[in-house]
Amino acid sequence: MQSSQKREVIFMGRKRIVVCDRELCRFEKCGYRCIKSCPVNRSGEECIVKEDRNYPMFNEELCIGCGLCAKACDKAGFSAITVVNLPKELEEDPIHRYGKNQFALYRLPIPKKNMVMGLIGPNGVGKTTVLNILSGNLKPNMGIFKGKVEWQTIIEKFKGTELQDYLEKLATSGVSVGYKPQHVDFIPKMWKGKVIDLLKKHGGYEKVAERLGIGEMFEKEIKTLSGGELQLLAVAAVLSKEYDFYFFDEPSSYLDVRQRLTVAREIRELAKKHEVMVVEHDLAILDYLSDHVHILYGQPGAFGVVSNPYGVRVGINTYLEGFINEENVRFRDKPILFSKTARPASKDRLLTEFTGFEKKFGQFDIRTEPGEIYKGEVIGILGPNSIGKTTFIRMLVGELEADKGKPVEMLLSYKPQRLIFEGEDLDVGEYIRKAIGDKIEDAEYKRMLSALNIERNMDKKMKNLSGGELQAVFIACTLGKEHDILLLDEPSAFLDVEQRLRVAKIIRSHVEGRETSAFVVDHDLQLIDSVADRIMVFEGERGVSGLGKKPCSLNDGMNRFLKTLDITFRRDPQTGRARANKPESQKDREQKENNQYYYSG
Repeated sequence: MQSSQKREVIFMGRKRIVVCDRELCRFEKCGYRCIKSCPVNRSGEECIVKEDRNYPMFNEELCIGCGLCAKACDKAGFSAITVVNLPKELEEDPIHRYGKNQFALYRLPIPKKNMVMGLIGPNGVGKTTVLNILSGNLKPNMGIFKGKVEWQTIIEKFKGTELQDYLEKLATSGVSVGYKPQHVDFIPKMWKGKVIDLLKKHGGYEKVAERLGIGEMFEKEIKTLSGGELQLLAVAAVLSKEYDFYFFDEPSSYLDVRQRLTVAREIRELAKKHEVMVVEHDLAILDYLSDHVHILYGQPGAFGVVSNPYGVRVGINTYLEGFINEENVRFRDKPILFSKTARPASKDRLLTEFTGFEKKFGQFDIRTEPGEIYKGEVIGILGPNSIGKTTFIRMLVGELEADKGKPVEMLLSYKPQRLIFEGEDLDVGEYIRKAIGDKIEDAEYKRMLSALNIERNMDKKMKNLSGGELQAVFIACTLGKEHDILLLDEPSAFLDVEQRLRVAKIIRSHVEGRETSAFVVDHDLQLIDSVADRIMVFEGERGVSGLGKKPCSLNDGMNRFLKTLDITFRRDPQTGRARANKPESQKDREQKENNQYYYSG
């Protein structure tokens, strides 16, 4: 949902919830505008009162859903209040609520043996809460804040359903959980030493490490690992140990396409004996590894609802449609559709040329061919990890000195791959202002902050942001700095499906409207397909040598890249989204015979 619509009541029903984000609430500065604006309060009732440490508290039974309190809070510049009328079909109590006027989760997904259960939905609608409940770290309270809720009461709610047996096990003997976290960038802060030392703590790692191809990492210091290496290390650590239930939170971030498919195959193999649940925003990978999916919908930060399970193709397409027919709920105004035809490389106004580069690091060397970039053009960069893509970007910027070749002598704005925030304890607004100065006040820039859902987080501390929120801030800072060329390294990491497409649109609109240009490195083929005019393909031997080819058309670049991986992709006829063909399937063979590895038919 666009930030500009965040106060719109899109679900019309009898029940409503009000959420107040205490990290954003500044009652001492605004003088309780919410209380003063409430028509119920003015009539003599106590809909909003001062309670618990003087924070405003909202009586949801008295609330009429007018939203005037939220508008007053927005006008004061704090955006701490969300008022939502729940779907009238949701005639039930939440499975868990964190407290009065806090986030509420409705229903739970169903872990199943012998299959991978995927979760798809925007960030902030309860995926972490689901994990904490199913792992036993959080006992659901059924929305009751006072008094103790017995397990028998919880189990009774799910009596006769597939969740009953799992919850009974959770209540009595407990469940051991293997958890691969979302934000792998935190691993070096939690673990010191070499990769092999961490893996030894997880038992039988040898075979897993061999299948994932990470043996060469064993003697590396964890603090020196790239994003992709950290992701593989996290996956290997979880796969190496025996658990009852496995949960993988965005296992594809930072991985290249081949590595994503390798990890997906490992997860599928794991599911033959265990219960496995996966959160993934790369639709092609979610499609490839899942058997069924649950859709999570709602309003980020306010409430989330878990749908019934669906077959993977139907579930993903239903999510993109934004309407669940069986539950009669529309959670998005318009469906998400993808273009079914490649974008022609039509830019013809030269911005600048860039030299070829050569660089040698010990046993690794990289060479790139020279090329040109046009005004209003986005060049997508594809290739395996550890083959020189980020090195090329750093040499373009001048951050890394090349043995041969010169940096582009223009204003460049660079977003690095890794999302690492260090230094002063700043809130989001302070951090952005420090990066771009007074431009933060520009109306156009504020619209971009709103589109990236940053506007309501301006008073939050940078250190408290989720991976997706941090990525959005880094992208906004990169676009806000003065530049002739943008360089964005893996902007899709930790963003949900809608955020990725929104970022693609923002980048395209930005470079076309300002006649600047951009290089975008990413492994999400759908994002590259949505944002790029041309493609620069990197080939070679991982960790040994890399060759960056001259930019070519989108279609030629995609085909060249996927041919090196021996992988074919097709378009879903209903939505136009990318779907990986199963190896040696009829469609896979047909496309290879036609030398059409990407989106044939």
